[in-house]
Amino acid sequence: MKRYGSIIGVKPEKLEEYKKLHAAVWPGVLAMIRECNIRNYSIFYKDGILYSYYEYIGDNYEKDMQRMAADPTTQEWWKLTDPCQQAVENRAPGEWWAAMEEVFHTD
Repeated sequence: MKRYGSIIGVKPEKLEEYKKLHAAVWPGVLAMIRECNIRNYSIFYKDGILYSYYEYIGDNYEKDMQRMAADPTTQEWWKLTDPCQQAVENRAPGEWWAAMEEVFHTD
């Protein structure tokens, strides 16, 4: 199992819309997250920043992420959520959500 944390900005005028969407995530989106070996997924908010945390239990992360990105239901979901988000300036090339480095963990 590997833990992933990432951040992205949220447009202030879109925060309530983003929260509303996530209060009723589509069943097909939730199913695809699970099928792609993601568990314990959470998104937190603070001062204009969304923080995402999840655990990946599969053995081919890139393949699972490609599968999720190819899913038509997930693509429709992202058409609603992406306009609410604003990438942070210091993200790596090609990133939407900026990956974070894990510096501490305890069980």
